[in-house]
Amino acid sequence: AAAPAARPERVRPSRSRGFLRRPAAAVLAVGVVLAGAGTAAANDWLQVFRTEEIAPLSLTTDDLVALPDLSAYGDVELTGDPDVHEVPDAATAAEESGLDVPEVATLPRGVTGEPMISVGGQLSATFTYSADRAAQAAAAAGEVLPPPPPGLDGSSVRLVAGPGVVQVWSSESGLPALVVGRAVAPSAYSSGVPFETVRDHLLSLPGLPDDVAAQLRSFTADSSTLPLPVPAELATSSTAEVDGEEATVLTGNDGAMAAVVWVSDGVVTAVAGSLDADELLSVARDLR
Repeated sequence: AAAPAARPERVRPSRSRGFLRRPAAAVLAVGVVLAGAGTAAANDWLQVFRTEEIAPLSLTTDDLVALPDLSAYGDVELTGDPDVHEVPDAATAAEESGLDVPEVATLPRGVTGEPMISVGGQLSATFTYSADRAAQAAAAAGEVLPPPPPGLDGSSVRLVAGPGVVQVWSSESGLPALVVGRAVAPSAYSSGVPFETVRDHLLSLPGLPDDVAAQLRSFTADSSTLPLPVPAELATSSTAEVDGEEATVLTGNDGAMAAVVWVSDGVVTAVAGSLDADELLSVARDLR
């Protein structure tokens, strides 16, 4: 995989700012940035991350509130345009996304009819670290910024994800009865600073909750594990096997929703809905 050589069209500022203020988006971005290191060269960027598996990152409400805005530590620029839109059928979705659209072999109980199918394009987010801005954020929190390693100030990390396709079967209540999605999994690139340097420094910055930092430190540094944010008060996680791959199974504490997520050959697939985990696992294992 290679980072785009040409700069894509920039997302409208209002959309970028809205995306960055969403806690889940910030968690995903921080998680990928801190996940590991690699050495493959891609143009003037080093590929430092390629999703090969997913691991849950447990977050409390307090964690979400405490998570810092990445713009406190530097500049974040979104490029590309997801342009999520409905398409008439799976063939069109496959043509536009370049992905094999999952086909549900047998719809589970209570799920009927044809799905609404949507496609979205590739999105890229580039984070450029600023020692001055990070020092200001640390001072505002009443702390002192740890000395940044040589070369880190002004260095960048780029996250690339998508395109993707999602199929949604609605229930009589209007809520999704079944959702089957597939997307090119996130990958990340560095402008040249060794990724361990970026990871270790960012984990030491004031503002990141201690329990979140501890979980991220426990991830293997093999540049392949994508943190999946899981709200601790709302869901629990476990693992199961789907087509020879380890999948993360999320179950809502109220039993209303569940999900199964796994990665194969750089593509992430998710099956979710208002069904129990066993039913969703059955759907996932029978996808064609």
